[in-house]
Amino acid sequence: MSEETKKKLTIALAGNPNAGKTTIFNQLTGARQKVGNWSGVTIEKKEGTLNFKDYEITVVDLPGIYSLTAYSIEEVVARNYILEDHPDVVVDILDASNLERNLYLAVQLIELNIPLVFAMNMVDVAKARGIIIDYDQLSKLLGVPIVQTVGTRGEGIEELLETVLDVAKGKHPTSRHIHINYGKEIEEEISNIKRVIEQDPDLQKSYYPRWFALKLLEKDRLVEERARKSPVANAIMAQVEKSRRRIQSILGDDPETIIAEARYGFISGALKETMRLSAAAKKTISDKIDQVLTNRILGFPVFLFFMYFLFQTTFTLGAYPVEWIERGVEFLSQLVASHMAPGILRDMLTEGIINGVGGVIVFLPNILILFLGISLFEDTGYMARAAFIMDRIMHSLGLHGKSFIPLLMGFGCNVPAIMATRTLESRRDRLLTILINPLMSCSARLPVYVLIAGAFFPRRAGDVIFGIYILGVVLAIVVGRVMSVTIFKGESAPFVLELPPYRLPTLKSVVLHMWENTKVYLQKMGGVVLAFSIVIWFLGSFPKDIQFSQDYVAKIRIIQEKMADLSTKKEADAVELEHLKEQLKSLKRAMEEERLEKSYIGQIGKAIEPVLAPLGFDWKLGVSLVTGFVAKEVVVSTMGVLYQAGEDDTSSLQKALKTSGIDKCTALAFMVFVLIYVPCMVTVLTIWKETGSFGWASFAVGYLMILAWVMAFVTKVTCSFIVC
Repeated sequence: MSEETKKKLTIALAGNPNAGKTTIFNQLTGARQKVGNWSGVTIEKKEGTLNFKDYEITVVDLPGIYSLTAYSIEEVVARNYILEDHPDVVVDILDASNLERNLYLAVQLIELNIPLVFAMNMVDVAKARGIIIDYDQLSKLLGVPIVQTVGTRGEGIEELLETVLDVAKGKHPTSRHIHINYGKEIEEEISNIKRVIEQDPDLQKSYYPRWFALKLLEKDRLVEERARKSPVANAIMAQVEKSRRRIQSILGDDPETIIAEARYGFISGALKETMRLSAAAKKTISDKIDQVLTNRILGFPVFLFFMYFLFQTTFTLGAYPVEWIERGVEFLSQLVASHMAPGILRDMLTEGIINGVGGVIVFLPNILILFLGISLFEDTGYMARAAFIMDRIMHSLGLHGKSFIPLLMGFGCNVPAIMATRTLESRRDRLLTILINPLMSCSARLPVYVLIAGAFFPRRAGDVIFGIYILGVVLAIVVGRVMSVTIFKGESAPFVLELPPYRLPTLKSVVLHMWENTKVYLQKMGGVVLAFSIVIWFLGSFPKDIQFSQDYVAKIRIIQEKMADLSTKKEADAVELEHLKEQLKSLKRAMEEERLEKSYIGQIGKAIEPVLAPLGFDWKLGVSLVTGFVAKEVVVSTMGVLYQAGEDDTSSLQKALKTSGIDKCTALAFMVFVLIYVPCMVTVLTIWKETGSFGWASFAVGYLMILAWVMAFVTKVTCSFIVC
């Protein structure tokens, strides 16, 4: 069947966090995904497509939520999509090993009276834990088809799609709408409110009246806002208030509590009829592993070991493909240079674009390995354990344990990590977490570390990079502690961190997660890094009318003439010829150094050099740091333009740095400065947006710059003292 004649179908995936919703989404859509933001908010929106039978199916992955009560942005987004966009079928992903909690959302979806399918995921985990469920009977009780799935292995996916089509066509025999009985008093008041709602035909048509009445009793703010826009708003709100007072007076509690208790009672009754624990039920494998990984004594050393192993692997395994890509970049540069006439365009392509972008893209293998490790931590369930381990440490220092989750995300990118602070309840905790988040070294800084550590500490590069990351974590803890007892006095709110069961990650899931993160890195190569590589090249190539301190051209011509005369002799003096070659090379390098120093970029570097001189940074390192404000990857591309310009061999940027006069202590101080100083422009704008204050964004930039200078100076002095 052609694409034009295929029928269209939209399904929405709902479910609790850690129920395997993303895994099911990846199994359904594979690489046919697009990621954006939901309208009006910065919550991520994932959509994918697939073809099944004669249908083209669009799959929308809703944010993970625990209920449909409009408390969080995620809950509002998920609920609004279901109510306003009307997907053909909603598939609720439930964790079969944690069914009581997962069924609370399922019950609320049933109340919406929408086409519904339950994907009972992780049935293998439930079975391993000795949980025996009669899924057929549970399906009949709930009036919703249940499909057993194991998302990590792709089991049940085809059956799930078959069931979705049956439900969409209204042909599934199990589908029926049930009402949860909330007791005589509440049911009477639901009916009373419904009668008033039905006076507004538009409201009755837009929402299932029973659900709308129920949410009004629960004081759902968004439903109340919608009710107040009705022509019969006064009558509706008067009846709701009357009903709430009657329920409170008769039952002695508020309607929200009674309704929630009734739902849990319904769930408990359904599970009593359909679920039992086998005689062999015992402590799960996850519990046994947690005895070690979350142990009060062993947990933190094990966490450090995993992180150390990740960074060692990132450097050692990544070194080989980095070398291959580097050779490819050099070959491309030579190829372009040999096929183009000398001039500004050739210089821009070879020195600006190829050296600039190529100097960053060579570190793509390191980025891939880092994201592979982070994906494995997330997909296995260990990331939540890492947060749990750090929770105790951070609480002992007066920090919010839940804050470590967005801090962990900061290892990937500070921008989504700062946005993730929205899950924190108090403004104090949000501000504190946002301000220390840039100290968690994002992946954009990794190319700088790999470049410098590989050049100056080749045998201990992995150890040095690991130490830099640990320094960031330690500084985040110390700075957070200082701020929590000075600027942000007060206690952090307690919370419960859910620990999902350990799972064996699938290759497909890991590859997709890696690709999503790597795609952002590659987009920077074609956008920000490319643009600023050209800008840096321009600033380093102009003005052309430079007044040199000596007549380099004449001196070069004299040496070249001597070399030509010497080479024509039959018995040329090889030693003398080699000496002249070295003189020529040294003279060209000196000319290029002076030209760069007097270029526009050199003038910028010279202006800031006095501030950075105590750290041992020359003007070239200073310029690299300035351009890094746009994006940290640009630090490397700037170095690629500045340090390799004028070289007449194919030495790599690392070799060029080693011969530039930079010592090991300066190199170490530079990495520390890059770790701490002002985050990229997008991160600063995100801080401004999320705090709602230009003042807090300015404060973040100011304190990070001062801290970076101080820590780099301490590093330089300490290192010099040890070396001496």
